[in-house]
Amino acid sequence: MSEHDQDEDEAFAETALIQAIENQLEAGEPPAALATLNKLTLVGYERDEILQMMALVLAHEVKAMLREDRAFDGDAYEQSLRALPALPDETA
Repeated sequence: MSEHDQDEDEAFAETALIQAIENQLEAGEPPAALATLNKLTLVGYERDEILQMMALVLAHEVKAMLREDRAFDGDAYEQSLRALPALPDETA
């Protein structure tokens, strides 16, 4: 795979993750998504920056699912959202 293809794949993945976050916010599920957006907005983060952080949290949970061959852990995901702006530990 060329570097260009990898960059395109990463951009596509980020776009898909941010769209998933937008869908969660619109649906109000999980409740932590909107709570996190509101909290981070109040402390001065821009919406785009917040969406990127939330997308990183979602990506972290998806990677953990694949690595550990398990179902999506909604509780862990919500805890990680509520911990923002601290990002999940990639070594976990």
